Amino acid sequence: MYWPAAAFALLLLQNPDFSAEGLKALEAQKYELAAQYFSKAVQADASDHAARFHLALANSLTGKDDEAIAGYRKVLELKPGLYEAQLNLGMVLLRRKRVPEAVPLLQAAVDARPKVFRPRLYLADALFDSGEFAKAAAAYRAALELNPKSAPAELGVARSEVRAGNLKEAEAHFRLAAELDPAWKDAALELAPLYEKNGQSAEAIALYRQFPENVAARERLGELLLESGNPAEAIPLLESAVAKSPTAANRLALAQAYRKNHQPEKELPLLEQAVAAEPDNLDLRMAFGRELRDQRKFAEAAAQFQRVIQARPASVEAWNEFTAMLISLENFPQALAALDRIKTLGAEGPGHHFLRAIILDRLHDLKGALASYQSFLATDQGKSPNEEFKARQRIRIIENELNRR
Repeated sequence: MYWPAAAFALLLLQNPDFSAEGLKALEAQKYELAAQYFSKAVQADASDHAARFHLALANSLTGKDDEAIAGYRKVLELKPGLYEAQLNLGMVLLRRKRVPEAVPLLQAAVDARPKVFRPRLYLADALFDSGEFAKAAAAYRAALELNPKSAPAELGVARSEVRAGNLKEAEAHFRLAAELDPAWKDAALELAPLYEKNGQSAEAIALYRQFPENVAARERLGELLLESGNPAEAIPLLESAVAKSPTAANRLALAQAYRKNHQPEKELPLLEQAVAAEPDNLDLRMAFGRELRDQRKFAEAAAQFQRVIQARPASVEAWNEFTAMLISLENFPQALAALDRIKTLGAEGPGHHFLRAIILDRLHDLKGALASYQSFLATDQGKSPNEEFKARQRIRIIENELNRR
């Protein structure tokens, strides 16, 4: 808060005992005690605007913002246009998110002292919080003219440009803010999700590359490299992410990178570890099951899909995978039961008719197979020409065999 030295001399002329003690308490950072003294000074002389100002200041420094706001307002009633009161009241209102009330006060403070940096910065903050981003950007730039070394002002310009959709312009100001104050070095990462949202993956990747020490940035960079078809470069980044944070998401991303980089021998153990760490993560089990399936470990895959079904009985996706594994294991009776379940769920499609036909055909249930092949042809409507050709061939053979009986 702004604490004008000129007010000290004024205080010494009015209520010298209470005011002087209040000043001493303020200087010693004993704000509660200072408030007590200035309160007594105000009681002694209600028109003492200097004592009221410092009472409001002490209240603001102890977090009593409501009392501070009321106090500063009373000061402005007694002394309209007092710069220090306008600035401090605007700052407290801004802190309390009462932005519409803060803006005119801060604007008045800027008009009163156009060459002073601080009110311009607070006005810019208020304009930003009110959603007037173009005005905020201009106000931050005006503040930078007065103090080119201000990291908060550079950051304000950057964030205002972000809201205006000028991401490249914003990136330059984020970089300047970081150069002025290393505490803001990671602030530019705010842009990366926006680049991604805009479909600018290359820009997001380039930005993430600038933060090799940031664990989250390295992790996301690995994921984006994987998505962009560069698994070899993604792998060391994702391996580092798993080492530092072995979450299911990190392990799954690394497993996918191994898969795309043709390293299945590393993928399966990683998924197994992930499932062991999070046994209730059903999406992870599905991924593990599919990898087991692709490596032709059908029994193990079926067990994973069955676990998912037990937890999600209505998951058609899991039932489909489970059914396929049962057929691969030639467990036809259980596979038929699984197809019945899919039908009960209202998810039976042409492919299910075809699978049922194949199973019944293998079980020598020719009439059942014939009906299922016919159902498949009636519903597929030319979408699977190879399977339709096989179905027609089997129908012809089955009909000939049935006619011979």
